[in-house]
Amino acid sequence: MSKIVLKAHNISKQYRLGQLGTGTVSHDLNRWWYKLRGKEDPYLKVGDTNDRSKMGGSDYVWSLKDINFEVEQGEVLGIIGKNGAGKSTLLKILSQVTTPTTGEVKIKGRVASLLEVGTGFHPELTGRENIYLNGAILGMTKIEIKRKLDEIVEFSGVAKYIDTPVKRYSSGMMVRLGFAVAAHLEPEILIVDEVLAVGDQEFQDKCIGKMKDVSSQGRTVLFVSHNMGAVQNLCNTCMYLKNGQIEGRGTTKSIIESYLNENRNVQLTGIIPPDFYRLYTNGEAFFRKILITDLEGNVIDRLAFNQSFKVVVELEAMQDLKNVMININIGTTLGQPILYAVEKDNSSYVGRNISKGSHTVEAVFNVRLLPGKYSFTLGVNYLANGNTIDWVENVYFISVDKIGYNKNEVYPWDDVHGFVEPDSKWSFK
Repeated sequence: MSKIVLKAHNISKQYRLGQLGTGTVSHDLNRWWYKLRGKEDPYLKVGDTNDRSKMGGSDYVWSLKDINFEVEQGEVLGIIGKNGAGKSTLLKILSQVTTPTTGEVKIKGRVASLLEVGTGFHPELTGRENIYLNGAILGMTKIEIKRKLDEIVEFSGVAKYIDTPVKRYSSGMMVRLGFAVAAHLEPEILIVDEVLAVGDQEFQDKCIGKMKDVSSQGRTVLFVSHNMGAVQNLCNTCMYLKNGQIEGRGTTKSIIESYLNENRNVQLTGIIPPDFYRLYTNGEAFFRKILITDLEGNVIDRLAFNQSFKVVVELEAMQDLKNVMININIGTTLGQPILYAVEKDNSSYVGRNISKGSHTVEAVFNVRLLPGKYSFTLGVNYLANGNTIDWVENVYFISVDKIGYNKNEVYPWDDVHGFVEPDSKWSFK
């Protein structure tokens, strides 16, 4: 029989726009007066939904509204949604960092969470001291923490700096140590936000593996990420948040497909909205538009097998940029990379100087994509050091049909093995 370890009942969170607190003194007094008379808070009846694309008519906004769900022991629940959907707010409530405006959360067991870089760390204490501090917060004894200490330090990869105050750590080191502490101090429920995006690929793979180990031991994991591949790889169930409400919950595959289908509005106009998820953006330039066309310039979202195509991108530079390169990445619909394309001169990467303003970039692809569905990701970065200026994942989708582009050509097999058919030279003796 399944055991419920976490239950959220009618969770809502309201914020007042432009204010640090819940409202002005008059609003607080009004709340107190209604409460004294046993009446409902009057401000619970007002407020806009959490849709950043629309102007609201109220000073109040519901970051979350009427959230109800249960999590079973050993379940690995992925939580996905666009920026501002309420994912981080929900995790803060579940971690008891903040309280809900209405509703309640019931939790059985110890909760460890990694919500933001440096969460739970005291900057003046060393890494070692912070491990003991976090363990004590979780209710562990000094002997229990000491038993896990070497394992935590080894996993984090910051042994050289373990006796250095964490205020001198880089963001990557902070995330490494924070995750190591959260995952190794034996919590019954592990809550992890998008902070894993700060780490390198090797560390992300270690984290995914560790979370799998935690779940295999009967512990529960809640994982928020924009990386659909990581969610697919780790989570057995998934929940989709939209505008502060639950849009759907079910198997990971079905919910991810629902999320991606709903976020394919870029296909209609090619315009990339300002609130589209941007990873590592530094504000110096933004991708504004993407279109896939045939070689005659007709916009398409389906290709025939063996058909060449163009990717047309609009980039707006907020300042003059020197020695930068634009890259176009093709991957699966879950974001798993297949191809990485950049401008080259013979075998050398080409760095361009881009003036402030809008620029259109076109790239022709003669690659033979095998039948299937593909996503496009755009990036622009400095050639010298690789630092990213803007990066938008899964921003455009196309399908490749089995019917060939050339006359009488068709993909000959029922099953498709792989993604790309490369040019190759063969000899037989």
